Formats: sequence, structure tokens, C-alpha cells
Amino acid sequence: MIKNILRKVRLLSKTRKEPYLLFHKVLGFYPDKIEYYQLAVRHKSVSILTENGNHLSNERLEFLGDAVLNSVVTDILYHRYENQREGFLTNTRSKIVKRDSLNQLAVEIGLDKLVKVTKYVNTHTNNNIYGNALEAIMGAIYLDYGYKKCKKFVEQRLIRTFVNLDKVAENEVNFKSKLIEWCQKNRLESEFVLVQETLSQANKHIFQSQLTIQGKTICEATGASKKESQQNASRIALELIQSNPEFLQEISKSDEKEQELIEAEENQTPDIFV
Repeated sequence: MIKNILRKVRLLSKTRKEPYLLFHKVLGFYPDKIEYYQLAVRHKSVSILTENGNHLSNERLEFLGDAVLNSVVTDILYHRYENQREGFLTNTRSKIVKRDSLNQLAVEIGLDKLVKVTKYVNTHTNNNIYGNALEAIMGAIYLDYGYKKCKKFVEQRLIRTFVNLDKVAENEVNFKSKLIEWCQKNRLESEFVLVQETLSQANKHIFQSQLTIQGKTICEATGASKKESQQNASRIALELIQSNPEFLQEISKSDEKEQELIEAEENQTPDIFV
């Protein structure tokens, strides 16, 4: 209690100083140990050489902040989407913390104006500098105030203002549409078959769906609903397509062989004249 009072007294004496005001505009609160934040916006191109010969920049804080940010976003998604499975949560988190998203968020909160970088680095083509600085800021907040402050910053300063979680989540569960679009583009027929519906030990329904393309079984997946099981199967199929450049050729060859077998059987069947 006394420690918190002393901290507030120190902060009141600092709030009129320009560096604190600048960071307050970005963070929404005043730093206590401002040296963390000043280091967080220092790019390696303008690193400080210490007496020990070490180069000080925001890289170590970026490393720490990356882990903190992932934990905070995971925490928020876990409690917001209580009925969603691990795959949904993982993919939604990756959308939020991906480099492009962090770069954009850093600019939107005005962090780009505080980043210190040499004039020889083109920030237009190297805009990851801003996303990296945002991760470093997360590291600074963690060292200065702890995890709860980090979570509050992400919830109130980033997500509430700039990130529509439900829209991100909606886009993330559109795997089935993406798969159907891919099949239509390549003139392939896809079909989802409900294999079985069971009850878990917690008395919850589990649906298992099978995905076939051109009559060939591609994968199976489960979900808390028929729709979710189809989405999960579509996600697995899209991952297979992306990871295997010859996926389309293999499907086509399989279809050709099946057609050849059908034609062979027809040729072997004797004609019966009445």
C-alpha cells in the first residue's frame, strides 16, 4: 500500500516532463521507470555502446515482449471465446499478433513517432521496425508494472480501440468457404460427410466429419457442432494444399485412374442383346 502511494507521488512529480507526456499519449498511462520505454523505442541501428562493449537496443525487450504479448492475447481469447476449440484460438491469436497487424497497431497508437532509428534505414520498406518496437514496449510495461498492466494495455489501448475481435474471429473461421472456392476454381467436387455424433464424458456432443474431394477422402475432423467439424476439416485440407505443391496433381491423377478403371470394367462387360 505504502509502495503504491510513493509510486503515485513520484509519478505526479514527473508528469509535466516532456518524455513522460510523450509516452503517456502512446500508452494511456505514465511510465514509472521511463528508461525501459526509452530503450524499447531504440532501434539497433542507433544502439548505445556500454563500457562493457555491449550494444544496447530494443532487441532484448522485443524478445521479452513477444512472449508477454502472446500470453496476454491467449488469456483474452481463452476467456472471451469459452466454447471455441484450440485450433480456433490459435488461428485467431496468430491473426492479431502477426507482424503486419503489429506494424499497423504501432502506427495507430503513435508509437512510430517515438522510434529512434538512423536516417539510413528506410522505415517505409522496413516498417517491421514499428511492430518490433510495440513488442519491446510490451516488455517494458512488464518490467515496469507487471503482467496485469500489460493485459490492461492490450485490452484498453489496442483491442478496444483498434481491433474488432469478433470480426477477426469471423474471418478466421471461414475455412470452409476458402476450400469450396479453391475446389470450384480447380473444377473439383467436394463433399462433407457426417461420420458420427457422440457424447463426451462431460455430456457434450462431438461431431466427426469427413471431407472428400473428387470422391477421395482427404481428412476427418471433430467439432462441438457439425459446422465446426466441417470448418476444422477444411482447415486441415487447406494446410495440406498449402504444404504440398503437388496436391492438385495427385487429386487429378487419382481421378484419372478411377475413370480408367470404370472404363475398363465397362469394356469387359459383354453386350446382351435381347
